[in-house]
Amino acid sequence: MIRISTIFIAICMVLVAASLGLALYSVAGISGTESAIVALTALTFLILYNAVSMRLRDRSDVGGQIADLSRGTADLARQVAEFGRRLAAVEGRIASSNSTNSDRIQSVVGEINELGGLVRQLATTVSAHEDLLAGAAPVSAAVPVEKQEPVAPFDLIATTDERPAAPLPLTAAPPMSTALPLPPAAPPAVAQPRPAQAVTAQAANGRNQTQLLAALRNAIDENRIDIFLQPMVTLPQRKVRFYEAVTRLRDERDQLIAAEEFISIAEASGLIGRIDNMVMLRCVQVLRRLMVRNKDVGVFCNVAASTLGNSTTFAQCLDFLEANRALAPSLVLEFKQSTFRNLGPAETENLAALAQRGFRFSIDHVTDLRIEPRELADRGVRFIKVPASLLLDPKQASASDIHPSDLSDLLGRFGIDLIAERIEGERAVVDLLDYDVRFGQGFLFAPPRPLRPEGASATGGAAPNQAQDIQGSNGSATPSSGATSSAPPSQRITGNAALARRI
Repeated sequence: MIRISTIFIAICMVLVAASLGLALYSVAGISGTESAIVALTALTFLILYNAVSMRLRDRSDVGGQIADLSRGTADLARQVAEFGRRLAAVEGRIASSNSTNSDRIQSVVGEINELGGLVRQLATTVSAHEDLLAGAAPVSAAVPVEKQEPVAPFDLIATTDERPAAPLPLTAAPPMSTALPLPPAAPPAVAQPRPAQAVTAQAANGRNQTQLLAALRNAIDENRIDIFLQPMVTLPQRKVRFYEAVTRLRDERDQLIAAEEFISIAEASGLIGRIDNMVMLRCVQVLRRLMVRNKDVGVFCNVAASTLGNSTTFAQCLDFLEANRALAPSLVLEFKQSTFRNLGPAETENLAALAQRGFRFSIDHVTDLRIEPRELADRGVRFIKVPASLLLDPKQASASDIHPSDLSDLLGRFGIDLIAERIEGERAVVDLLDYDVRFGQGFLFAPPRPLRPEGASATGGAAPNQAQDIQGSNGSATPSSGATSSAPPSQRITGNAALARRI
């Protein structure tokens, strides 16, 4: 609809042009035709002037609106960033508060248990003293100490380097008025045997390939393939989000052999398929136990390239995974970078069969950053684990197609999460946060720890290689007090418990 001001201006321009023509006709004596031409010419100039002025005015108005919109967008972006920072700070405080409360509860429960045991010991000692004073107890008998059952802790991942000393027996002193023989002194503490978890690959280094192959066959036949779990945490909150299943082999002396010692021999001898089947079964069992407490946790399970290419072995794995298809969102199958770069027709088809059933993949043993995220995402890859030293290496900026600091953002556009592994120092964590890395793994957070078989008690007598269960939903892992030797463990004395022991 034409505005009223535009109509008014048009009328005014017509009147001005007509007045000019009448003035020329009546005053200057010009003929009517010439006066009309002059009036039309004046009207045309007025119309052109008005159109140009309106166009200039509209342009200035549009420019102002664009500037206002830009300022509003910038303000909105700043507010969103501020809200993001506040939300991250709140999440960090909540995570820290949960961890602190859990630690406090653990310490209080431990001290209560220790106080209960000490009170029982104190009651037993007092009762024995009363019996001796009444003459009812043998003069040279020592009061036995009741064996303490260590209470099962809330944490479920074990540490294997703790070696509790044997508790000293409490003896009842005879009355001073009678000449009674002193009770026999406590026997010296026997040196604790080194648990199997503390044995490193040095034992495997002393074997040749024939001995390793024999040990490998015996371990497979006797089901002595153990699973260790190493957590992957979120950064910077350091909340446990995933676990990687690490394979360990136990020989006939219960000494552990690391995977890098026997994997090449297992692949050459054709035994890697049986190992992968056993490890996959253990991973599913562990994942089911984990998901009882935390539905958001996941497990990374390593699969060898030969297993993926062997039709018979892969058919068995596929049948097993098909039966456990409900766990597909939480079970991540991990392959080496070299495996993905050398996929043949059979491997590609088998990989597509796994992806079709909903299983996700991860890539580890990354040696360079020449990565094609679109191709990997199409194949079902959702995680890439890169060593922290490789990400922070300045030489990678010139050797790869993308700067390492932009790798996480690039992978995120295709739905792939970057995991920095082998983190061993706080300095590396600070640098990785600048690279927008969301997940981290390494000995800085926790080493691989063994699993305790389901149903095992928390008392002594467990085998040295037995592990403890998985942690609770808060994602924190604390050392357990499960015994790894035949000697009865002494409980840790802290706080009020120490005061009661002194009393």
